[in-house]
Amino acid sequence: MKRAILLVCLLVSCLLQAQVTFNAGDLAIIAKGERDAHAGKLKPGNIEATAGYDVKWYRCCWNIDPAVREISGNVTTLFRQAETASDSMVLDLHRDLAVDSVVYHKVSTPWTHVSDLLTIHFPSAIPPNAADSVSVYYHGVPPDNGFGSFGQSIHNGTPVIWTLSEPYGSSDWWPCKNGLTDKADSIDIFIRTPAAYKAASNGLLMSSSAVGSDIIYHWKHRYPVAAYLVCLAVTNYAVYSDLVPYNSDTLEVVNYVYPEDSASAVAQTSAIVPVLQLYDSLFGVYPFQREKYGHTQFGWGGGMEHQTMTFVASFGFELLAHELAHQWFGDDVTCGSWADIWLNEGFATYLSGLCYEHLAPLYWKQFRMARVKSITAYPGGSVYCTDTTRVYRIFDGRLSYAKGAMILHQLRWIMGDSAFFAGVNNYRSDPGLAYGFARTEDLKTHLESACGLDLTWYFDDWFTGEGFPSYQLNWTREQDTVSFTLRQTQSHLSVPFFEMTVPVMFKNASRDTIIRVSNTFSGQSFTVVIPFAVDSVLFDPECQLITGHNTVSAIAGPAPVQGVQIYPNPAASQVTFFVGGNTSNEEVEISVYDLSGRVQDKVSVPRGTTETVLNTSNFAPGIYFYTLNRKNGTLNGKLIILR
Repeated sequence: MKRAILLVCLLVSCLLQAQVTFNAGDLAIIAKGERDAHAGKLKPGNIEATAGYDVKWYRCCWNIDPAVREISGNVTTLFRQAETASDSMVLDLHRDLAVDSVVYHKVSTPWTHVSDLLTIHFPSAIPPNAADSVSVYYHGVPPDNGFGSFGQSIHNGTPVIWTLSEPYGSSDWWPCKNGLTDKADSIDIFIRTPAAYKAASNGLLMSSSAVGSDIIYHWKHRYPVAAYLVCLAVTNYAVYSDLVPYNSDTLEVVNYVYPEDSASAVAQTSAIVPVLQLYDSLFGVYPFQREKYGHTQFGWGGGMEHQTMTFVASFGFELLAHELAHQWFGDDVTCGSWADIWLNEGFATYLSGLCYEHLAPLYWKQFRMARVKSITAYPGGSVYCTDTTRVYRIFDGRLSYAKGAMILHQLRWIMGDSAFFAGVNNYRSDPGLAYGFARTEDLKTHLESACGLDLTWYFDDWFTGEGFPSYQLNWTREQDTVSFTLRQTQSHLSVPFFEMTVPVMFKNASRDTIIRVSNTFSGQSFTVVIPFAVDSVLFDPECQLITGHNTVSAIAGPAPVQGVQIYPNPAASQVTFFVGGNTSNEEVEISVYDLSGRVQDKVSVPRGTTETVLNTSNFAPGIYFYTLNRKNGTLNGKLIILR
């Protein structure tokens, strides 16, 4: 079936390439939109304070009128007590929201609300491992911090309210357990709103019931979900569906769009069909296949990968592909720390690139080139996020997105397609990680298992290390043999050398070939046999690697030099240069240099003489070149040292 899906993807690729254009700035727009949307929400509560219990289920009942920026309602939390008994529990809830009451076993129970922490006091200790529940009734105007986790705006004269909680904004508008330590096993969401509006949320729409002049929308989601991925949006949406056939089944993609944009949206959202089929073929079935996927238009730039219901401002191809990818990498398997945000954003960025590779290959190399150009624009920066207190660092488009994507591509280059995709799929389907949280070490373990290699060196260089390498390649040809030397400099002192398998292309006007060599130190020399006359050499011509500012230089070839003889050649401890016709007062200088272009020695043929001796006892075995400078021009030749 997966082969059939890939064939379908190929058949639609021509059509997609007519619809899809690649814009090198798309990722910057996506990253900026997400980064700005999260601004002002880096106020994590005390994670230890909300420990001691495991959330099993939320039942959320909210009253929303998009014309009024406020929320009211109640949230019931079903939880399992930890192995230690406790007579209290803590939920995250912003201080600007007023708690009306807390109900436990149908009776009000005491609570305190200080510093964005709601502490609930039970009449007696809850035993270890016991299941229990508590309901919080509250109301208020969520804080307006930056671009907000609870937003309100106007489209075409109609109000809209939406939420966007990543990373810590959930508690700005509902009582929950924030952070990356716990997922609720399931949620039920009831949204009451005036009948003129529709409400979108996670999971399946179970019912819409009229209550007076209002409608209550009931959404049910039966998969584990992190608090920041819970969402709602309310306005006068137009609703339509795209259907995705795959795995002998059909998935509904539900689209909630502004009525004034519905015509253009219909023409764009259908592009998600082959993308979803492609991700299924590469990374396994859509993680929430028993429910739905969807797009909801909202009032902020970029997008947000709410579980089963992505919020987007527009419907560009790369944005839709990026946010859909998060359903596998970010929603199903969620980064276990914001320091590892690249496990969300790097994967989503790379998967959008895979869409170009498989569905619009014209843009695949352009995608990689644009990402590398972004990465190498500055000398430093690690993919590992060293400062999780700054939203601009967490959602850094150059590092968390572009470099995160390209270190995945380099891993694929090193490991090969089979091992790379096997390792990634084993990571995603690991029972300890699926529908849970993961760290970079988890991914590393699965990749190592798939390829049989220790990848510590790679993650030290590319995940925690900073910067990138620049290569200087010098080459020369003799008949069907090409010799070249690779030297490397690093943009940042944190990595002394980037060990890497590098591609070098040898070509002429009619033929070319790419050779892969393992570059383990700077100044390393290689000799390869090429079955055609090479006239040019290119380093990493397909942009497989994160490199910048590379140079390739041809060293003059070893054609016979008129009037100059060297003997013996090959030589050992010394070599004699004979310069015929040097009977004038001209002094001839000879320079000998290695394949990197570094001068090894210089000798002079004195005026009126014809020969001189060069001591080569300290030369390392290998190929060298000499340049003879005289009044009538420069002559070049090759010298071989053997031991």
